[in-house]
Formats: sequence, C-alpha cells, structure tokens
Amino acid sequence: MDVYENISELSHKIVEICAERGFKTATAESCTGGMISAAITSVSGSSAVIELGVCSYSNRIKREVLGVSVQTLEKFTEYSRECAEEMAKGALKLSGADFAVSTSGIAGPSGGTDNDPVGTVYICVCGKEQGRCERFEFPDTGRNDIRAAATEKALSMLLELINEF
Repeated sequence: MDVYENISELSHKIVEICAERGFKTATAESCTGGMISAAITSVSGSSAVIELGVCSYSNRIKREVLGVSVQTLEKFTEYSRECAEEMAKGALKLSGADFAVSTSGIAGPSGGTDNDPVGTVYICVCGKEQGRCERFEFPDTGRNDIRAAATEKALSMLLELINEF
C-alpha cells in the first residue's frame, strides 16, 4: 500500500472510531502544513470529530496561538521534542478536544543541520492525561515525500493513542 492510500485508510479509521466513541481531535502542524487535518477532513463525517487544525509554520504563531514558550524556542528550537509537545498541548487546550497531534521538523530541501538533518520530524500525540513524542529521521527523498511520511506516522500515532481508550 502506498503512503497516500495508508493516510486515507488511517484517516477513515480515526473518524470512524472517534465518531463511535464521541472523541474530538485537534492538530497543530508545522512541517506537514495542514496535511494531517486535510486527511482527516477529507473523510465524510469528520465534522463530528475534528475541532481544530492550526498550521503554525511561524514561530510567532507557535508562541501566540499555541502557547509555545520563548524559552523553549530559544533553548531547543522549533525542531525539537519540547516544541512539538508544547504545540500538541496548546492545541488540546485551545480546542478542548480529547486528543491532539503535532508535527515540527525539517522537510527540506534546505534547513538541515548535523544534529537535525533534512527529514527530521518531531511528532507528538497527547490526550488530557498522557502523551508521547518521538523523533523521526525520514529519508531525504524530497520535501513532499517527507511531509507525506510524517503525516502517515502522525496519523498512525494518533490512532494508536485513540485505540488505548
């Protein structure tokens, strides 16, 4: 199954399960640029489950809308587990949803460093009482491939968390 088919399948499962259980979701996306919320909202019935989607490409929006602290951005940068965690928690708080997912990373072709090469993406999923954040290094096969791989992984992580309830 190709990545886009898997994104579609994951999105359908998320909408189906959330609708059945009365769960709401929210997204806070940087490097994926709205792909996660677009995937979920492409599913009929998604209006019953998605509360909010924030495309927070700039650090100003990360701070002013999602509540990412200046200290986090200065100490860890926007390409960090700490930033992704604050983004997800901010989306959860802002939306009142049951679950949130966030992405922040380097889709390329520029912007990579030795510590965080192109393809590095931090993904965080959280609920009101728990969450998890992970660092991924997706192959640098192009900007669109990195964004799609990050979207697929974020949806998978979100579905795993939802399935715990």
